[in-house]
Amino acid sequence: MCSTSYPGRLRLAIPVVALALAACGPAPVKQREAPKPRVARTMPDVYKVRFGTSKGRFVVEVHKDWAPAGAERFWRLVDAGFFDHSRIFRVERNFVAQFGVSPDSSTNGVFNSLPIKDDPVKQSNKIGMMSFASNGPGTRRTQVFVNLSDNPSLDKQGFAPFGQVVEGMDTVVYAFYSGYGDMPPHGTGPDPSKLAVEGDSYAESNFPRLDKIFKASVVE
Repeated sequence: MCSTSYPGRLRLAIPVVALALAACGPAPVKQREAPKPRVARTMPDVYKVRFGTSKGRFVVEVHKDWAPAGAERFWRLVDAGFFDHSRIFRVERNFVAQFGVSPDSSTNGVFNSLPIKDDPVKQSNKIGMMSFASNGPGTRRTQVFVNLSDNPSLDKQGFAPFGQVVEGMDTVVYAFYSGYGDMPPHGTGPDPSKLAVEGDSYAESNFPRLDKIFKASVVE
């Protein structure tokens, strides 16, 4: 029987997509290297990423010194086009907006087989700060969230912000559709494990009002 654990609300976790894919999804992906970037370039110490979404554009400014491993993984995800055409699948008012499941199952399989090491928490999870979701130590992979309120309790749980929304917080991020609520089993919203395996067809059939990221790109 396939199953995944879901800790309390403030753990922010997912049922972990990597585990869900291994236990319930298609055959494991043979490739075990992250997709090569579309353009070979060196990650700067500070960079910005522009997200074009169904609600408009928002920009995240990333600081390597805040969380080096998180900043580097985010850079690789953006450069590989991981977020393009993905869904903002979890929006809880006064808590977080979460995304980071590719519409391509094989791409999810590759990145989810490569968790990154934990970063020490140097910044607080205040409004607009972006951190990686996790399901405990050493489980950060692809899912990220933007804090929609000040969440200092997440600092103690090891969620290390690596960036901050510097444009579009009020007009775009706060406007993401929140009607579906939290993920199973605490809510009836989208299941990221199913989204990772079934792709956009799962979202369109069951949660058609989810907002979408059309493209994420580094601001040159």
